[in-house]
Amino acid sequence: MGTFSIWHWLIVLLVVVLVFGTKKLRNMGTDLGGAVRGFKEGMKSEEDKSAQARGEIPASPAGQTIEGEVKEKTRA
Repeated sequence: MGTFSIWHWLIVLLVVVLVFGTKKLRNMGTDLGGAVRGFKEGMKSEEDKSAQARGEIPASPAGQTIEGEVKEKTRA
């Protein structure tokens, strides 16, 4: 039984392409990629919400300028 060789996998791939067609496989890949991207964005926003609830300021992305004015000088 062991592992399958490259020829086994190529035959399986050929059968899958023949059964589903390339257009349907491409659409399934696009849908899967969109779902993963949405999941990552959802997790990122949840982390930001929890950081704000704890009083932490999330790190700003590289290249983003944050403008502000110092009103009072304090010692840390």
